[in-house]
Amino acid sequence: MGSGQVTSWQGKNITVAGLGVSGVSAARALAGFGASVTVVDGGDSEGHRARAAELEAAGIAVRLADAETLPEGTDLVVTSPGWKPDSPLFAAAAEAGVDVVGDVEIAWQLRGENAAPWLAITGTNGKTTTTQMLASILKAAGLRTAAVGNIGTPIIDVVLQEGAYDVLAVELSSYQLHWAPSLRAHSAAVLNLAPDHLDWHGSMEAYAADKGRIYEGNTVACVYNVADRATEDLVVEADVEEGCRAIGFTLGAPGPSMLGVVDGILIDRAFVADRHKNAQELAQVEDVNPPAPHNIANALAAAALARAFGVEPRAVRDGLRNFRPDAHRVAYVDEVDSVTYIDDSKATNTHAAEASLAAFEPVVWIAGGLAKGATFDELVRKSAKRLRAVVLIGADRALIAEALARHAPEVPVTDLDRTDTGAMPAAVREAARLAEPGDTVLLAPACASMDMFANYNKRGDAFADAVRELAAESA
Repeated sequence: MGSGQVTSWQGKNITVAGLGVSGVSAARALAGFGASVTVVDGGDSEGHRARAAELEAAGIAVRLADAETLPEGTDLVVTSPGWKPDSPLFAAAAEAGVDVVGDVEIAWQLRGENAAPWLAITGTNGKTTTTQMLASILKAAGLRTAAVGNIGTPIIDVVLQEGAYDVLAVELSSYQLHWAPSLRAHSAAVLNLAPDHLDWHGSMEAYAADKGRIYEGNTVACVYNVADRATEDLVVEADVEEGCRAIGFTLGAPGPSMLGVVDGILIDRAFVADRHKNAQELAQVEDVNPPAPHNIANALAAAALARAFGVEPRAVRDGLRNFRPDAHRVAYVDEVDSVTYIDDSKATNTHAAEASLAAFEPVVWIAGGLAKGATFDELVRKSAKRLRAVVLIGADRALIAEALARHAPEVPVTDLDRTDTGAMPAAVREAARLAEPGDTVLLAPACASMDMFANYNKRGDAFADAVRELAAESA
């Protein structure tokens, strides 16, 4: 096993913070290697107690309704991704001189000598889609792979399946990267950087620095977004292996050591012989689903990582053709009275909403929810010319309304003044009233969903249900 860490866990007292999927996975794995494990969680619901009972049956101690006290004798804390760095438990660990790491760090240490390389992806938006695109391309090349990390099967469980994979497509959040100091990927990409999770990281600088950790120790390629200088800056600052290359992706014509788009064709000028003179066609824009600008950028990033791993051009094309995006990501719902309805409930921050709005015109925009400390002036200023009208819902809708008043005063705004789940059908009906034939009604909230819905999936489902009800009435 990697780094000799597994044997060092034998007999150690390890505290796992969080009883979620990754916490349970870490607890079971560490206990399996001889550690004495205690899981702590602030919850005490029926679900918490059921999961606790399962772990306790496996000899793992669980302490519910107390997430602040460090168990006596703790040698290491393993945290789930969402726990903030300033949590009382971690303050107690720091005072006691106890290290805190995440489940991704444990997974990295668990890797065997011949473990599958990691192709890693992070960014404010597009991580999951790009990771799944990459996995689709790798599968089209005949490689045994899986999309893991911040999605799918817990990464610890995957790395314990030694010999099962040739390469892994790994999505990593800023939270996970913060707690993974020894991670060293084969190649990695930062898709974009925009203010998000600042309440967790404390500042944009700290957020960017955690994203940049993904480049540390890369051996083949650091993939960056030509249109987002901050991602290139992270490459420049990274300490990589000798010979590791900076590879850009752009929606324009690519220069040497870049991937880009020319006349509707995805082009590689990075992984070709004599890249100053030659280029390689990879796929058509129409092979990307959906072919919205931000999604083409995702496809280019995935292609760059695949090419860094030696994948042939045909597999890039076939993998992109085979890929189907998850629900609630710029998903077509229906057309009613010549108005198209698009569900992008996954647009939970301003950067994602901006990308979504850029794909359509004119738009009746449904927005609002929990702002998470975000501001909306830049989003509204860039998107104003595309807006037919706006319908606002959710707890922090006033922040969007104020930005609209400043930067798009001519755009009609309906403030539904609602934060209940029934607001979505009302929003869809109001958007339908405001829309004209040829318009798009776009749910791209630019906010989190938890003020009204359990998650963005439930919010998107409510939108789609309301659209289908509207369609049935129109039929």
